[in-house]
Amino acid sequence: MSDPRIKTLKIKTGIVKRLTKEISMYEKEAEKQRQKIDKMKLEAKDEHDVKKQEEVLQESLMMVPDCRRRLVTALADLKAILESEQDLVEIEEFQTATNIVSEAEVILVK
Repeated sequence: MSDPRIKTLKIKTGIVKRLTKEISMYEKEAEKQRQKIDKMKLEAKDEHDVKKQEEVLQESLMMVPDCRRRLVTALADLKAILESEQDLVEIEEFQTATNIVSEAEVILVK
């Protein structure tokens, strides 16, 4: 039977990986929305349409801090597991988790 610690490690790794992707996607979406708004302003589009697009931008920007907060929590959980389960250092899941931690830390520094 599979070690429950490995299952927990996989779950926590998946959470951190998903949150890292979410932050990247919201940031990309916000940048794309900014460009769309700038283009609309240059083309002198209807002011109402521009305001609606700015609302969409604000919604995307509001999601980034929430995702960052959740990522910090999930990252702390994953790091705690990695530190407490050093006997699993040889397995692939442990190595994957370590790589995901590094990627997540890069995202948080931005």
